[in-house]
Amino acid sequence: MALSPAAERETLHGRHYEFGGYRRSDGLWDIEGRIVDTKGYTFTNHDRGAIPPGEALHDMEVRLTLDNDFVIREIEATTNAGPFHMCPAIGPNYRKLIGHRMGKGWRRTLREVVGGTEGCTHITEMLGAMATVAFQTIFPILAKEGKLPQESGRPGLLNTCHAFATDSPVVRREWPDYYTGEDARKGSESA
Repeated sequence: MALSPAAERETLHGRHYEFGGYRRSDGLWDIEGRIVDTKGYTFTNHDRGAIPPGEALHDMEVRLTLDNDFVIREIEATTNAGPFHMCPAIGPNYRKLIGHRMGKGWRRTLREVVGGTEGCTHITEMLGAMATVAFQTIFPILAKEGKLPQESGRPGLLNTCHAFATDSPVVRREWPDYYTGEDARKGSESA
């Protein structure tokens, strides 16, 4: 279902994300992201002067290189355009993430390692979203190749979204032992 038609309006701000996931010939994985912010009007910036409509206020890119365990083996962060001349200088600081694992607690890791003055708000925000891209890139290929570590106990995806709620039909189909819907309760009451 698409959004309803919008009222007549003027474009003031645009933010565009672009992500890609790639399998490398050396067995590692590259996850790339880019964020571009533009305005629909000309405005003046102290460091850059007049910035016309459509010219990037922010244009940042990140390439993460991960192994099969989602451990960061390499990272490159660049600022192609930023509001201040000093913005590109923070890119190398993201190398502090090498050796950290993307997974549960990833956003907390970002806050602790490159949060606040240790990073760039926009790059760090983008890295949060890149975890999902990494999962959607790597997980299906490892599953198809039978290389996923065996999950023991409760599946980690349970209750992480509406579809994976323990009372959903998806959980009933995929993980019936963890299904808690009405028909599961009725079945256990009659047993």
